[in-house]
Amino acid sequence: MRCKLNTLRFMLIPLMLSACSFQQYQAKPIDTQANLAKLAKKDPNSPAFQAFLIVHGYKSDQLPVKVWGLEDLNYCALFFHPSLDLAKAKYQTAALSVATTAKSAIPSLNANLARSNDPDPVKKPYALGLSIDLPLDIADKGEIRVGHAKHLAEIAQLQIAQTAWELRSNLAQTWLDYQAKLHQIRLLTKEQAEHQAIVAIYKKRVTLGAASNVVLSTANLQLQTNAALLNQAQQQSTTLYNQLASQAGLPLVQFNKLILKSDLSLQSDQDWPLAELQKNALLNRLDLRIALLRYASMESKLKLEIANQYPDLIISPGYAYEFGDSVWSLGLSGLLSLLHKNKLAIAEASQLREVEATQFEVLQNQIMADTVVAHGELSEARTALIKQKSLLNEQQLQEKRMASLLAAGQIDRLAFTLAKLETVLAEKNLAAAQYHYNDAVRKLENLMEKPLTSAGVTYES
Repeated sequence: MRCKLNTLRFMLIPLMLSACSFQQYQAKPIDTQANLAKLAKKDPNSPAFQAFLIVHGYKSDQLPVKVWGLEDLNYCALFFHPSLDLAKAKYQTAALSVATTAKSAIPSLNANLARSNDPDPVKKPYALGLSIDLPLDIADKGEIRVGHAKHLAEIAQLQIAQTAWELRSNLAQTWLDYQAKLHQIRLLTKEQAEHQAIVAIYKKRVTLGAASNVVLSTANLQLQTNAALLNQAQQQSTTLYNQLASQAGLPLVQFNKLILKSDLSLQSDQDWPLAELQKNALLNRLDLRIALLRYASMESKLKLEIANQYPDLIISPGYAYEFGDSVWSLGLSGLLSLLHKNKLAIAEASQLREVEATQFEVLQNQIMADTVVAHGELSEARTALIKQKSLLNEQQLQEKRMASLLAAGQIDRLAFTLAKLETVLAEKNLAAAQYHYNDAVRKLENLMEKPLTSAGVTYES
């Protein structure tokens, strides 16, 4: 009996010693002050960010960036914005889940010790038992689980790219709004000068009795209305500027150091063929690729539920010393799933697969329909843009004619100032048309989740 106890002791000692290598829990509370300090240290001129730009195609003689455009700020957002770090952390978690799922089931060791108070001197008073439970992978369930985990990891990986595109999309929209607002401020300032000139002319005429106070009041009202619009546009530009800093992932103190480009350019004033746009959207949309992976994950779930028709078996070889007798045993255990064959779970998984298939079809049809609408908006915006360009050219020619008439003494200063004001209004209409066109381009880019300039489409002549 003492020999048996020593054997049990020697088997348990390694298990107890292995506990010395266990990881211990360590608390890690969130340090809000440290997070604020980390935010304040985000510097677009830091060596780490310069190295990041070089990896993404910047030349060393281009760095540091002196004048920042949309693409420069986009790289800034990819490097500094915390939402991308969150998406990467979720992917790392999903990747670890694949590794843990791939591990084989761990056998378990069972041991017991007993003592009897039976006074029979023939019987030994002690009993001990030792057995090992060995799980068996029936119907390749482990492989199916690993496949399911891989699909989820691939979804998390695509969500990194989706987050990056959302950062770019939000930044592009704010950049477009900010640049348009700056242009509006310049035009409103120019218009304000013309209104002030008109008010000054009417004041002189009222003094000379050549105009009524009603006309002067109307001119003053237009001046005040324009001043209010100018003040509102300046406030909106400040808000958009702060949004740009946030979307670029930079604190306002660092963002204030950047010199931003004045960008009013059009990507193209030509149309894109609808068939090519739809093709690019269906091939490149990340949410479509994620929907396919979700369907694949439901396929894996259905496979697993079908495999679960077969019971999980555990073989348990063991040895027992019972009051002087040595007993060898071989146990077998498993869930009695053969009776109902997992029918409800299989039906549910099959229905979930159908739901994912239907959702993919709905998303695909929605993309096709949205592309048609967005392409129509782009065509209309392009037509309006061409029309406003023509109207501005006509008004500029009219202003030149009025300037010649003023020099010849055939019109007065008021008529010429009104002509200049009409030119400013034509410029404002053209700026609005440019904004709507660029916004239509941005909508198409969002539908394809790819810049139109690199979408591989051909232009219509």
